[in-house]
Amino acid sequence: MSKTEKDQSWIPKIIKKRVCTTFVEDSFSNGRLCQCGGTRDTHESVALGDYFSTAIVSHWDSSQHSSEYPTDAFGELEFAGASKRHSKFLRLSWDTPPSIVYTLMMAHWGLPPPNLVVSVVSGEGRAKVKTWVREVLRQGLVKASQSTGAWILTGGLREGVGRCVGEAVRDHATAASSVSLNKVVALGIAPWGLVHNRQQLVNPQGSFPARYYFQNTSRDSCCLDNNYQAFLLVDDGSVGRRGGEAGFRARLEDYISHQRTGSGSIDIPVLCMLISGETTMLERLDLSLRNSMPWLVLAGSGGVADLVSDVLESLSSAPPVLSSTEGEGEAGPSVDLKDRVAERVRKHFPTETEIDKLVERVLSIYLNRDLITVYHGEQEGPDDFDTVLLKALVGASKQRVSSEASPYTEELKLAVTWNRVDIAKSELFNGDIHWRYQDLEDSMTDALVNDKPQFVRLFTENGLNILDYLTYGRLESLYRSVADSSLAYVLLQRRLGERQGMTGSQAMLPDVSRVLEDLMGDVCQPFYHSPLELENISSQRKALRLLRGDCVYQDRRCLFPWASLFVWAVLQNRNDMAVFFWEMAGESVLSALSGCKILRELSKLESETETKLAMKELAQRFENLAHDVFSKCYQSSESRSFTLLIRKSPVWGGTTCLKMGMAADARLFFSHDGVQSLLSQIWWGDMKRSTEVWKLLLTFFCPVLMYTQLISFRELEEPGKPDEVAQGTPDTPPKRPFVVSRWRQFWFAPVTSFLGNVLMYFLFLLLFAYVLLVDFKPPPPRGPAFAECVLYFWVFTIVCEEIRETFLVGSMMWRQRMRKYIQDVWNKCDLTAIILFIIGLTCRMFQWSYEFGRAVLCVDYMVFTLHLIHIFAIHKQLGPKIIIVGKMMKDIFFFLFFLGVWLMAYGVANQALLYSYDPRPAWIFRRVFYRPYLHIFGQVPVEEIDGIEWDTECTDNVTLIEGGAEPCRSHYANWLVIVLLVIYLLVTNILLINLLIAMFSYTFSKVQGQSDTYWKFQRYNLIVEYHSRPSLAPPFIILSHVHLFIKRYIRKVPSVKILHFVLELTGKAANRLMTWEAIQKENFLTAQSKIQRGSDSERLKRMSVKVDSVLKQMAETRDHDRRLRALESELEYCSSALSWIVEALSQSNMVKPTRPPPTLRGTSQYTVHSESIQTS
Repeated sequence: MSKTEKDQSWIPKIIKKRVCTTFVEDSFSNGRLCQCGGTRDTHESVALGDYFSTAIVSHWDSSQHSSEYPTDAFGELEFAGASKRHSKFLRLSWDTPPSIVYTLMMAHWGLPPPNLVVSVVSGEGRAKVKTWVREVLRQGLVKASQSTGAWILTGGLREGVGRCVGEAVRDHATAASSVSLNKVVALGIAPWGLVHNRQQLVNPQGSFPARYYFQNTSRDSCCLDNNYQAFLLVDDGSVGRRGGEAGFRARLEDYISHQRTGSGSIDIPVLCMLISGETTMLERLDLSLRNSMPWLVLAGSGGVADLVSDVLESLSSAPPVLSSTEGEGEAGPSVDLKDRVAERVRKHFPTETEIDKLVERVLSIYLNRDLITVYHGEQEGPDDFDTVLLKALVGASKQRVSSEASPYTEELKLAVTWNRVDIAKSELFNGDIHWRYQDLEDSMTDALVNDKPQFVRLFTENGLNILDYLTYGRLESLYRSVADSSLAYVLLQRRLGERQGMTGSQAMLPDVSRVLEDLMGDVCQPFYHSPLELENISSQRKALRLLRGDCVYQDRRCLFPWASLFVWAVLQNRNDMAVFFWEMAGESVLSALSGCKILRELSKLESETETKLAMKELAQRFENLAHDVFSKCYQSSESRSFTLLIRKSPVWGGTTCLKMGMAADARLFFSHDGVQSLLSQIWWGDMKRSTEVWKLLLTFFCPVLMYTQLISFRELEEPGKPDEVAQGTPDTPPKRPFVVSRWRQFWFAPVTSFLGNVLMYFLFLLLFAYVLLVDFKPPPPRGPAFAECVLYFWVFTIVCEEIRETFLVGSMMWRQRMRKYIQDVWNKCDLTAIILFIIGLTCRMFQWSYEFGRAVLCVDYMVFTLHLIHIFAIHKQLGPKIIIVGKMMKDIFFFLFFLGVWLMAYGVANQALLYSYDPRPAWIFRRVFYRPYLHIFGQVPVEEIDGIEWDTECTDNVTLIEGGAEPCRSHYANWLVIVLLVIYLLVTNILLINLLIAMFSYTFSKVQGQSDTYWKFQRYNLIVEYHSRPSLAPPFIILSHVHLFIKRYIRKVPSVKILHFVLELTGKAANRLMTWEAIQKENFLTAQSKIQRGSDSERLKRMSVKVDSVLKQMAETRDHDRRLRALESELEYCSSALSWIVEALSQSNMVKPTRPPPTLRGTSQYTVHSESIQTS
């Protein structure tokens, strides 16, 4: 049994079918048929023997004369000769609770929840459908349903309107994309006894699938339509009778209208659509209207639809006049109104005999006319049918809303549910309606939760104040609405599990703060600690205890609403929503870099490939936005753009653009000329960037030259410092003498520190080499020598500097500092060099480990020398090449893997063929790996391969060989050794070497174009490193360490250098900078909008909008023309009536006129006009 069969095995236990159990003779069949439509043979013997019951029963009733049995027709339906798509079907009794059926369709059949249900009600199925009605169904109903995500309910049979709807759904599904394919659900509700070949569906265990052959063979039965997704076959026990499903269908429509949409914002709107129809349809229409079900009547389609539209339009100008009846004193319709309705009924149904019943039913319908919308499809066309549906539903909802609510609120909710922002703009936000904040609040939440950024933009542009809307409590509710399948939900649940049982079972703001802290790392301070009042609390457990009581912060306004919504959208990877919030938020450059950082961290945690790729694409988009907006800023003002890069942000936890860009791995942003210009300015300090290096070196050895004109200095100005120093920044240091200030300007520049470190590092390597090669003394007491002791002290100062960089710079915890230190590759190299040096130093002090210590120090010298690569990464020509070499190292590892496989394969085979027995491990390793490796470079031992006798003594004695003697070679398979050598050299020297060259070429060509970008990105770390370093290089740096310790920890003097990378602005200076940045962002967005509007696709869209507007105006013109014709006919009637009155009065003797009757001016023209009207 398949999984689907197991899931639906409960159906026969709950859902029943109907079987006629009482034979009620049909008088027109001479006793052959029951009134249920079945023959006498199909009824049970008990029913046939119940002559008493059949004698007294004259009318067959399903509830009394049929019994329920477990249904025997359910499962999946496969139409023979049609598409392979299976439809769902179910045979059920007419009194089955609709709640069970709706749950079955949603939970087990997997139908998408509807945003709208349109129930198409029509007349006899075999009546011919008019051409314009077909177009309304195809271009209007199905197209509108596709845009709103609707269910369409019909009879589901291959006849009449049901067939037209099925074909329209099929055509739109074929033309639509895969995303919108399942938006429209065609659901057929048909009487079981009317379905042709229904026995093919019968299977008590269920059919998965049932093969169904459809063809129309008789007038009393019809086949199911293969274009429907599901069928509900309502069984009332009858055979070949129509209308048995009407009661269940009405109850199902009423039940669905009380359910919530998929977003849960409103009840599912249900609209009944009347096309044609017989007089029996009036009862269904009347009962449905009494249950406040809205109807859309297609005027001109014939039958009852024309009668209802005619009555509503003809009586609209004459409201029902109530008159008191004599006996009961109740109010009822006037006699004149009844006569007018009776006249319309006779006009449309001249053959009907029970006119009085129809008039009463029509009058009852007329009393609920506010729930009916008449649509003249033949004149108006199907183009704006979705607007017609919306207005029909809103017109009905206005009758149910309270007087305090806005009459347009329901219409807005429907537009949001259907995601039809075009309707909202044209009908609701066209300037005629004044929207209050209370009217937009719920719809705003719906738009946010269901990812509808166009509505969010529309609401914010039309009166919704985001400051009033977004409180911390509402922000929490937005995070609780995150989809269960998203990564953000998983991260929140993980944090929620850590505090389970302490504060609640729902995600709260502290959980969001911790998730953001995990993603952002130490690049900024934790989010939302200010409203939670957790600034001075470091322990998470203590913070959670403080939140046990009432969360008073939930009613407070969010300090930075747009930034908070931006983070919320980015965590859910919502592209358009995040971009809109970025446009609205301040600090656009930093916000874009922050979004890039969050998305790239999320992509590392995401397991699904498509979602990971979408996150990376959105992260790259935000990096591009940051780059482009900063380009605008740099073009506007260089000094302000520098301030923008180093300004400390209050929105993003005190971080800066440079720091966030580095954390986000934003290489493109760092490659911008403005960023590099600031870094170069910081690198050169107060010296001009045009200073030659040889002048610096000359001044380095002769410091007196700095007081000459050899080196040019800039004016004393902080880089990027604004005109107005913000409050809270350190006071400007007192003006120093020229000698002191020039000395500080030269030696405090990072470039000077770099040159000093490079020169001293070369001296360090020379000293290290001298000690290893010349002056490496034996262990104490004879050693070490003085030069070696200087080397030890030198390394000690290097270790002190590493400790200072790791633990004494920044404000992070020591664990975070260690983690950050270890993550850097060159820090690992330095740590390895220091550890090896300590091991070598320790071992060389003892006689027994002296040689081992010297070997370790020799290897350590190589590690220290490799550090030169990191030093010269700052060079403009060498830096990019170093990056290319680093990328190529990955290719070497793949090459070594393949080479190792061939080395082992050939080495073991070669050793086994040449030496039958050799137990020495060292020699085995040399001959298996080392010698085959040398074969690649041409060192091939010809004497071994050719079998030439050795001069070396050898033996075949096993005992001697085990004692260490050289074994003799075996000459048995020399030919095989040659063959293996040829294959080995062919693969390694030709195949693998060329493969390595090809990999290197590909890597070089791939990285060469971006190597400059990579180098500019890595240059920042090097500049920061040397900017924070003391001016003196090891070993003299120990003096700087002592000076810094006294200055920072004893005298408590803050650092001035920090202003080069972090600048805190408040007050007017901060406001001016933010305003300037916002203006540049608006200029950028305006330019992008112009480019987008100039594209061909946008021109086509604008042309389409204009064409739609013209068509709408033409439809309105046709409507006006129709109204004018009706008005002219009324005027003609009034003119004739007045003429008759005048003529009658003139011939009467009752009134004696004192003057002749007036004449109409322009009578001849009027007469000609009247004749032309009559002629037309």
